[in-house]
Amino acid sequence: MKMSSLVAYDDSDSEDDSFDQKKMSAAVNAQAVFYGQNQETIECINTKVLPSPASLTPDHGFLGYHGDIPERRSSSWHFSSQPQSHAVLEKNKRIWDNAALTSSSATEGKFASLQAAPCISKTPSDVSKPAKRQPAIQSVVRPYIPKRQRLATSVDTMGMEQPSEKVIGSHDLESQIVLNVSSRVKPYLSEKPRAAGIPRKLLMSLGGHQGPVNTVQWCPAPHLSHLLLSASMDKTFKVWDGAESGRCLRVYTCHSGAIRDACWTPCGRQLLTGSFDNTAVITNVETGQQAVKVDNQFRVMCVALLPGSPEVFLCGGYSSVVKAWDSRSSKVVKVYKAGIQQTLDILFLKGGEEFITSSDSVSRDSADRTLIAWDFQTTAKVSNQIYHERYTCPSLALHPLEESFVVQSNGNYLALFSSQRPYRMNKRRRFEGHKVEGYAVQCDFSVDGSILASGSSTGHAHFYDYHNARTLHTLQAHSQPCVSVAQHPVLPATAATCDWAGEIKIWH
Repeated sequence: MKMSSLVAYDDSDSEDDSFDQKKMSAAVNAQAVFYGQNQETIECINTKVLPSPASLTPDHGFLGYHGDIPERRSSSWHFSSQPQSHAVLEKNKRIWDNAALTSSSATEGKFASLQAAPCISKTPSDVSKPAKRQPAIQSVVRPYIPKRQRLATSVDTMGMEQPSEKVIGSHDLESQIVLNVSSRVKPYLSEKPRAAGIPRKLLMSLGGHQGPVNTVQWCPAPHLSHLLLSASMDKTFKVWDGAESGRCLRVYTCHSGAIRDACWTPCGRQLLTGSFDNTAVITNVETGQQAVKVDNQFRVMCVALLPGSPEVFLCGGYSSVVKAWDSRSSKVVKVYKAGIQQTLDILFLKGGEEFITSSDSVSRDSADRTLIAWDFQTTAKVSNQIYHERYTCPSLALHPLEESFVVQSNGNYLALFSSQRPYRMNKRRRFEGHKVEGYAVQCDFSVDGSILASGSSTGHAHFYDYHNARTLHTLQAHSQPCVSVAQHPVLPATAATCDWAGEIKIWH
């Protein structure tokens, strides 16, 4: 005997019972299609295991009849294991025969549509409604799209779905840094240069460096003179709007070591920096990208551009030599052998044919190698008997109009020298009153050369009359050593100062 999980069939069933079972299967299929294809009915159809009419009870069965119209009473099959009377079985047999004969034609059409379309459940109220006519699917011939065009389209689509983050430093930031002229500076560009004044009031304070600021410099290009450069020991250098907003326009992180010196190119579009990571870098102000990077194989203390040819620059530092680089080829073009421990500063004289270097070399014969004058082309020493006192000179500054330059001495004064051979020192004019005390305190001239400014280890900024060496004003600028003072090239009575704590201030 063959057993099923639902109904047990006897092998000795007659052919009439088999024929009756086929009629009942057709009826069940018709009811399943018309009444939403009950889940258990579909499972019975798929497994081809159907209950016999004898196993259905007339009181709790799946279907009940009122005349010739079938109605749904229950959503599940109910099977009875109790024996049924002969009259009840005959009645059920006639009911299933009539249902199978009346719905045979409809069943065939419904099963055909069921195989061609997805299963859609219907309620009895939907049976009487006419089915909506499905629109005919028109065949469309797609044109051929080349592979490159498909790839480009997919890239564009991905860019639209996931927009990339805007890169800081592109064209929008260019217009902010280089192309715009400050409204505060613009009125002075068309006027004749005024007499330099002395700043007395604090205009703004700029914070952001995490280490000592070694230098601050205004951009030398008049239309970009609102830009202020600062170089710090925190391995970064920055460009600020020092005329109006005081905000940092860009941070440059080209070095892995402390930045000891920095300067603008004459056009104002590039920056030259020297660092303790042994490199000197020329950086584009607009894009922030490195244009040139050279390895000096020693810590760079000072850098200087060749006047009239900014493609050539000098680097000095913890080495006995000074190197001249050509930025177009990134190669050393000249080497100046001084035989000293380190170079503290480099200053080109007018014309660029000669330059002065200062060193930390101090001995009993202090006139040797403290200040050295060089011929740029021949790399020969022009003079090494310039300064006759036993003090080192951390910084130098050239007068903008006269043939002279000043030297910051660790003797707590500024010494004045002639820029013509034999570079004699003016002993009658000495600028005193500030303190150096081993800090690399820098000095700067006003545009007309009438005022000389210097920092001090006491945190003050000192302003001197260049012609008589008299102190004009002393400004309490910082609580830490003030290492640099830069006077504005266009705005009168405007200066920037920085200190050993990383603070920058603008005075007016």
